[in-house]
Amino acid sequence: MTIEKLEELLEAGEGFTIEYKECINGLNNSMFETVCSFSNRYGGHILLGVKEVDHKGVVIGVNPNCIVDIKKNFVNMLNNPQKIHPSLYLNLEEIEYKGMKVLWVYIPVSSQIEFCNGKIYDRNEDADQDVSTSADLVANISNRKSATYIERKIFPYATEDDLCMELIGRARQMAVNKNKDHPWKNMTDMELLKSAGLYEKDRETGKEGFNLACVLLLGKPDVIRSCTPGYKTDAIYRVENLDRYDDRLIVEKNLIESYDMLIEFIKKHTNDKFFLIDNVNMSVRDAIAREIVSNVLVHREFRSAFPAKLIIEKDRIYTENWSRTQWKGRIDLENFNPYPKNPIIANFFVNIGNADALGSGVRNLYKYTQIYSGGEPDFEENDVFKLTVPIANVETKIQDKKGLSERQNVILGMIRDENSIQVEDIAESFGLSRATILREIQEIKKSVVMVYDKKEKKWIVS
Repeated sequence: MTIEKLEELLEAGEGFTIEYKECINGLNNSMFETVCSFSNRYGGHILLGVKEVDHKGVVIGVNPNCIVDIKKNFVNMLNNPQKIHPSLYLNLEEIEYKGMKVLWVYIPVSSQIEFCNGKIYDRNEDADQDVSTSADLVANISNRKSATYIERKIFPYATEDDLCMELIGRARQMAVNKNKDHPWKNMTDMELLKSAGLYEKDRETGKEGFNLACVLLLGKPDVIRSCTPGYKTDAIYRVENLDRYDDRLIVEKNLIESYDMLIEFIKKHTNDKFFLIDNVNMSVRDAIAREIVSNVLVHREFRSAFPAKLIIEKDRIYTENWSRTQWKGRIDLENFNPYPKNPIIANFFVNIGNADALGSGVRNLYKYTQIYSGGEPDFEENDVFKLTVPIANVETKIQDKKGLSERQNVILGMIRDENSIQVEDIAESFGLSRATILREIQEIKKSVVMVYDKKEKKWIVS
């Protein structure tokens, strides 16, 4: 969220897709009614710390001392089936505006009917309308969602024998590892599937059973083929043999197992690089792989027989998959509004830790790609969605000509990326001694003008 976008939302006033909440010291019940109604209609923006005056938004600010509790309470309530069902995975973003704090969240359209406190809300102009007792209005919501999301197609004759039921226990443990108080912790397998929106009832036709999202996430290969004949992901490594490929993996298993296989394929054919980020030594390569794989598996149109592709070349990784596009063109941090292609599947991936909240993938890829290679990812939205991530290190290409080793190039890249980094931090990230890193820095200085300003406690590199 940029200041320009915030001002645009303030100027527009409340309506179908914009809602202001004062919420200075905490959340109120109407907050979740709006979340529910936005999810059931067109989606929309909620701004906390704002009130409407003369049909425009006026910032009054959220109490800074209450922000942590407000954020925590928001996430907890969205994962409480007694409050919101099916559960949603969203986060409030903090924005500073003219010395005051505003909290913002974008609510995407969900693929299922959302309930708040057991009631169904729809958006009517700038109001949240309880439509629970109106069969016609509820049917309208169901029709809108059923026509859009193929993942909600119900297969009434699918049974537990068609699923890899052992994966449910694994998913439960992954969710608990991420959040020790996760609601799935004490649920039975069927309760979990219903809570995750993988088993549902069509309120118009009366059909009940496992939906396509469930089949794709947990199904056995032959069952998936019968439900979506065109489903597969083609992973290719092409560096030496440019006419064909050097290695290939055709993945036709369910999305949970496909995720593991594609992550391993990327690890097999790319270099690992560890960096100190927020005082944590982490593999940036693995972080990039996670975003690439979750994107190509989750945000695709499963109606199409177009095979998804993941291709690794010498200087890039790129993917292609059929999409249900809302607009055409390139996506960047300034112009994108996150839109869930398959909300049930995306929500499941978020709960088990294989993806982050909607919209975070774009930000993460920009962040980690710049650290890994010095470049930026390219997102192209069209009937075929294309993602390109450069993996050739720009700094390394330049400095290799000066005779630096691979490790020296990585050290130089770390210093360029974070000029306040300490020798001890670099040593820790490599698992080497401080003396070894100092020797490497002395070698780098033979090729690159680089000094450490002790007063400012930062590196200066030419």
